[in-house]
This record gives sequence, C-alpha cells and structure tokens, in this order.
Amino acid sequence: MDFSLCSTPVALTFISLILSIFILQILIRKLQCKNKYHPIGGTNFHQLMNFNRLHHYMTDLAGKYRTYRLISPFRNEIYTSDPVIVEYILKTNFDNYGKGSYNYSILRDLLGDGIFTVDGDKWREQRKVSSYEFSTRVLRDFSSIVFRKNVAKLTNIVSEAANSNQTIDIQDLFMKSTLDSIFRVAFGVELDSMCGSSEEGAKFSEAFDNASAMTLWRYVDIFWKMKKAFNVGSEAKLKKNIQVVDDFVNKLIQKKIEEMHKSQNDSSMELQKEDILTRFLQFTEADPKYLRDIILNFIIAGKDTTATTLSWFIYILCKHPLVQEKVAQEIKETTKTKKVTDISEFASSVSEEALEKMHYLHAALTETLRLYPAVPVDGKLCLSDDTLPDGFSVNKGDFVAYQPYAMGRMRLLWGDDAEDYIPERWLDENGFFRQESPFKFTAFQAGPRICLGKEFAYRQMKIFSTVLLRCFLFELSDSRKPVNYRTMINLHIDGGLHVRAFPRVD
Repeated sequence: MDFSLCSTPVALTFISLILSIFILQILIRKLQCKNKYHPIGGTNFHQLMNFNRLHHYMTDLAGKYRTYRLISPFRNEIYTSDPVIVEYILKTNFDNYGKGSYNYSILRDLLGDGIFTVDGDKWREQRKVSSYEFSTRVLRDFSSIVFRKNVAKLTNIVSEAANSNQTIDIQDLFMKSTLDSIFRVAFGVELDSMCGSSEEGAKFSEAFDNASAMTLWRYVDIFWKMKKAFNVGSEAKLKKNIQVVDDFVNKLIQKKIEEMHKSQNDSSMELQKEDILTRFLQFTEADPKYLRDIILNFIIAGKDTTATTLSWFIYILCKHPLVQEKVAQEIKETTKTKKVTDISEFASSVSEEALEKMHYLHAALTETLRLYPAVPVDGKLCLSDDTLPDGFSVNKGDFVAYQPYAMGRMRLLWGDDAEDYIPERWLDENGFFRQESPFKFTAFQAGPRICLGKEFAYRQMKIFSTVLLRCFLFELSDSRKPVNYRTMINLHIDGGLHVRAFPRVD
C-alpha cells in the first residue's frame, strides 16, 4: 500500500510551512511560563518517518519520558504510559476526555456514529443497549455454539494441512474464522469465508482490513483532508474500500429487515432472535445507517481483536515450546480427554466449567495481550484545559493517548523481565489467575469505556485455543524469519503467520 507523500515543489512548500508552525509553537510554549508542559519527544513527521515501526518508536520514547508530547501543526499530542494518568483520563476526569471532533473526523467514514467514535448521549445510548446484549445468557450461549462450530471447521483445515505436511497461514485462518463467527453472532448469517465459499465475504474482509489501515494513516498524514477533498492517493483508495464494506453490510441489513417483515406477516414463520441485529431491530425502528454503524463497530471489536491475539499467541507458543506443552497438558487434564478422534464432537464437548478451570491458559493469553495488545494505542481528546496528576498542563483540543503496547514493555511497571514472556506472573501461589489493575494492564481499556466484550473475547480465544492445542503441536515454518506487526488500528502480524502443525499422539 503506497502511503508516500508527493515529492512536488508544492508538497515541499507545505512541509516548510508546517515546520515553521512547529517552531512557532515551541517558542509560544516557552513564553507561556504560567503552564508547565510535558517534554517534547518529537513531531508528527517523526511518526510519519517511523510509521512501519511506529509502536517500537513510541515505546522508545515512553522509556525515556514515560509521558511526552509530539508537536503537530494543530494541537499537542500527549502520550502516556503512566497508570496514574491513565486512570485520570479514563475514570477520574472521564467527562473531560472523549473522542471529540478530532477522532470523530478521522474515524467516521469507516465507523460512522458507532460506539468507538461518539461521545455524550449517542455513546450512552449504544453503551446501554450493548451492555444489556452482552450480559444476556442468550448471547453467551448462542456465541459459544458458534465458536465451537467454527473452531471445528478451522481445526479440520489445520488437520488436512498437518496430514499433508503443508504450511498454513494461521493468522489468515483466524481472521476468516472470527469473521465468520462475528457475522453469525452479529447478523445471524453464515458468511463461511473460512471455507472460501463466499467471494463477496472475502472481498468485504480485504476491504475492511485495508480501510482500517488507511484510517489509521490519517493520524499521521496531515494532508489527508486535502487528499479527501480531491479524492486522490490514500483517500481515494479508502473511499473505494469503504464503498465495498457499505455495499456488503447494507445488503445484509436489508435482507434481515425483509426477513423480519415476512415473519411478522406469516404466523407460521418464526424468526430466530439470537443474533445482535435481529435483537436491535426487535427493540427499535433504527434506520439502516445507524444499524450499519453499530454492526461495523461490533465487527472491528470482535473480529480483528481476537484473531490478532490468537495469532500472536500461536507465535509466542512456537517461540516458547515449554509453555506450549504446559498449556496443552492443562487442556488435556481439564477436558478429561484422551486422543481426539472426532474434532467436532470434542469441540462441542468443551464445557464452560472446563474453560473456567484453565487458569494457565488464561494467564498465557493475558501475557500475550500484555506484550501484543490488540489495540496498541488509544487516544482521547481533551475537551477543556486541564492539569494532569503529574502537574503538567494539557490544553483544550490536545490529543491525549495511552499506549498499551509501550506499557506492556515498561520495566517500571512489570520489572526487569518486562519484555520476557512469563505467564506465571499472572498466577498466585495456588496457581489461580490474578487480576492486575486495568490502568496498568490496559488491553481492554478501563473506567466507563472498559471493553464490554472482554469476557466474550476470552471465551472465544479459550475455546479456539483448547481445541487447536489439544489436537496439534505448532512450529514456525521458518524460525529465522522475523515476525513484525503491520501498523494499523489493530496489531496484525505483517504478512501473516506461517506455521506447521503436527498431530498430538496422546
């Protein structure tokens, strides 16, 4: 994907102008003696130059400053890895730190007026309805059935590859499987992208991933509004991808509305009401645009987050074979199974009680999220002038972000072994899982905006991990090849994760 800036004289003039603004801002800040501001770590141009290794770059800055600011042409950007400040912006002074017009302008083309882009009454309304939906036993039971069915499909594909000694891109399979799962749970339809039977679904998935990457690019591309106005470059590509997404989702919504009308007019026809879209339609006469926004926010929350975490989990288990064996042994003991002969039967037999007992698996997944959080950085907008707990000032309109990726690597927070993968750090002396403060372990946010789907995500990841690791041992196809992330909203593995699977004999 080409995100390069034009190298024309006009572009160079703009760059000179922006640099002049940077210098002017710095001089103005120095003259404002009454306020104390965080140390300057760099500028937006430094982010731009380090875009492909953005989270490494920001982790390096966090190691130097803990909380720092980057100068941009229009506002300060403050980045923190301090749990005290995280708690302040996510909980203590929650009302003063929202998505704001800045985030909304960047995200709305893809995510519209969904729960991840709005504040105030719109956010509270969606939060209330979504909170109710995630707390219902109907959704929990329905989603678990979907997860078990889809992990059985995925495991059969892995089994075929293992028997023929083929390399597989496990991230691609996770992406397709979680997309199938979230579409079944959200829309009540079988997408079946994992088996390749839906060409439209594959196009949607690719367009959605591309749109996500290009939306994140807006945060570092100061020219994106100009590109959008002239429909050129990355903005032209973003528009095309969003159109593919919209056409697909709107078609599904319209189909669901027609099904509901048909069931209302035909007393002999009973419509299943487990999926989220049907339940929303049942309680509200929402317009298709509103439904489109809600569902796309559910998809970005439920598809990429679990798929990327599972991908990094398999990667890190390949790098730590002893941990992989320890997880597999716990699964064997808690499920009380000998050799698995029928994958679908085993998947459907994995009980909630067994999953609850898998403390080491839970710790291993959580340790993966500490080092490879699905959302590596999350920002809010300061809505009025404020002073943070460390005594430094922030101005109305400043972008204030916390950094789960950097925080997971901070020695001040996790000790000298912060960069080491150690699931045991999450277990108490009796081997039971031990929670950490959500303001220190920020993978699921915290405060009023804490992730509603946290338990939903853990259940899916534990079901998938249980079936796959009971049946197979995984190894990297090339242990010498470096594995890096792709810089986008979620922490995808760049180029996929290519592994070999070997059937377990016990």
